[in-house]
Amino acid sequence: MRFMVLLLMMSGAARAADWATKPGDAPFSAAELAALPGQVLVFFDDGTSHYLNDGAYAYTYSGANGGGTAWGSYRIADDGSICVDYVSGASRCDLLVRNAGRIVVITEDGERYPVR
Repeated sequence: MRFMVLLLMMSGAARAADWATKPGDAPFSAAELAALPGQVLVFFDDGTSHYLNDGAYAYTYSGANGGGTAWGSYRIADDGSICVDYVSGASRCDLLVRNAGRIVVITEDGERYPVR
């Protein structure tokens, strides 16, 4: 049991090693990732990420950004990132972290998008 706890603690640190994290970033735990289905993240530009219970994903752009919705499906990758395959054929992976009480989405390019 202690070995399993140590392994889980180390896996969080190993996951974040490949991402452009900053001091204070804490990647989502396995429990937080398991709770993602059914959640909606609202960004400061009023765009929303919808993680549906059936593995479907929708990003809805704010009216100021032209509106519209990009549909796809999401999965949790081995490194703890969330990967989306869009119906358009595009795909992406992001890392969700907590920092100073806020959720931040980190893209593969290192861009950071705080959630309201």
